[in-house]
Amino acid sequence: MTRADFYLIDKPRFRDDPLLLVCELVRKAYAAEQPTLILARSPEQAEALDERLWEFDENSFIPHQLAGDDDDSITAVVIAPPGVSTADRPLVVNLRDECAPGAYARVLEVVAADPAERDGSRVRWAEYKRRGFDVNKHDM
Repeated sequence: MTRADFYLIDKPRFRDDPLLLVCELVRKAYAAEQPTLILARSPEQAEALDERLWEFDENSFIPHQLAGDDDDSITAVVIAPPGVSTADRPLVVNLRDECAPGAYARVLEVVAADPAERDGSRVRWAEYKRRGFDVNKHDM
C-alpha cells in the first residue's frame, strides 16, 4: 500500500528553517538507499534546497541535483521545480500545494506552521485517503 506521511512543523528550529526538516528527511532516505524526488514549490525554493543540501551536513555528502541538469537517473536525490519533469522515484518529498503526481511507494508532505499551509495539507490528506493511501501524521 502506498503511504503518505505528513510532517507538521511546530518546533522552533523547523519553524525558523523549514528546509532543515526537508534536509533531515532526505538524509534518512539517502542512508536507507531510497532514490528520492523533491517537488519544490518554486524555482527559488529548488535553488535554495540545492544550496542547503551542499552545506547541511559537514560530515557527509548527499548526492543531489536539480532536475534536468544531467542524467537524473544516477543521482540519489533530484530536486524538481514546477514545470520540470523527471522520472518517478520510490520516495517523493512534496512541498507543493497539490498532491504529488506520478508513481511512488511513499510521499512525505512537509507542512509549515503557516495556517494557510495547514489548510492546504488537510485537502491533500483527504485526497490521499480517497486514493487509498495509508496516511500518517508526525508532529515535528
